[in-house]
Amino acid sequence: MAHPEKNTPERVQANTVTDETILKIAKEISIKFIEVGRITPATFEQSFKNIFSAIDATIKKGK
Repeated sequence: MAHPEKNTPERVQANTVTDETILKIAKEISIKFIEVGRITPATFEQSFKNIFSAIDATIKKGK
């Protein structure tokens, strides 16, 4: 049985995470933090930026 190449175009495309996907993940995490009271309207802007940046850096570190 042949093993697929690690860096075939199909495999690379499947592992690509778009900014839209990162935004959706950051949104869901922010919603959970709002629900448990960790984020308030006064801290939302900075908190969302921090969450987005952390997810973005984590995903890009793995590439």
